[in-house]
Amino acid sequence: MNKLLSVRHRFFSFSTPVRSLWSMLIIFVFFLSIILLSLCLGEEFIALPQVILALFGRGDQSSLFVVEILRLPRVLMAAMVGAALASSGLVLQSMIRNPLASPDIIGITGGASAAAVCFLSFFATAMGIVWLPIFAISGALLAALLIYVLAWNSGVTPMRLVLVGIGVSSAMGAVTTFVIAASPLSTSITAYIWLTGSVYGASWVEVKALLPWLLVSWPLALYLARRVNTQELGDQVATGLGISVQKLRLSLLFLSVVMAAPAIAYAGAVGFVGLIAPHIARRFVTRSFALLLPISALVGACLVMLADLCGRLLFQPLDIPAGVFVSAIGAPFFIYLLYRQRF
Repeated sequence: MNKLLSVRHRFFSFSTPVRSLWSMLIIFVFFLSIILLSLCLGEEFIALPQVILALFGRGDQSSLFVVEILRLPRVLMAAMVGAALASSGLVLQSMIRNPLASPDIIGITGGASAAAVCFLSFFATAMGIVWLPIFAISGALLAALLIYVLAWNSGVTPMRLVLVGIGVSSAMGAVTTFVIAASPLSTSITAYIWLTGSVYGASWVEVKALLPWLLVSWPLALYLARRVNTQELGDQVATGLGISVQKLRLSLLFLSVVMAAPAIAYAGAVGFVGLIAPHIARRFVTRSFALLLPISALVGACLVMLADLCGRLLFQPLDIPAGVFVSAIGAPFFIYLLYRQRF
């Protein structure tokens, strides 16, 4: 029998299986281990004691520069991107009640990609690359709005959202391909690298720019956790319990965009993280959304950090984008899910 840990407070209360807390602790330790491993390994190996000293601002100047300037921002960016995409995927899967939902499949990534490629092709020279995140986030928001409007028919049903999302994603992919084909070679190469998904060259400026989006979206997701759990029981049950299903669905769609779009803007179209991570998380904890959210975020962070580490180490001196390795895992996993859904 699984023991429960219950906490009751004046303003909040919750209970959770002790096994889930142990699982969360183990995954968190694994998460920290990957961070330290990523800081140690590279073209120049740095011993763990030197890495720890560098994290506290001590040690020799060479180690300080490599750890604090070159590796740590990149590792943190990979972690935040993976956590954001995984959280967005969990929100979409819970909202749509479909295990195949994720930002890249439903069209959010496609909208961000189309807008980003258009910016790189037509506006980057005149406006400066600093505007790329704004265009990517705007494209994702517009794609989400388009999906919701096209799916509306006296309300929005989960299946209609999925089907319309797949269609919008395909349309955005066509726009992206056309713009790349019509652009100069130098611009096409830049856009193609961005589409692959990479945290190469991440800086502290980008880390600080992405962090506030996550600090705002995660508390909102936890605030909506009880309603999400109820909504997963079905629209009729949720309506009977006093939940406005359509308002909740719109809020969750917007929340998933706020989580995914900034990550896509800074790291490119890293695919399949939002699909894979929630499924892995469900192997460790109960179906409670409040528990799945942090576990999914940690799993997503680990996936992208490991993919980035493989990209840095396996083909030196080349630095392969992390998106390549995530897709190598994600594509077979997606096929497996499609196969399983036949029954």
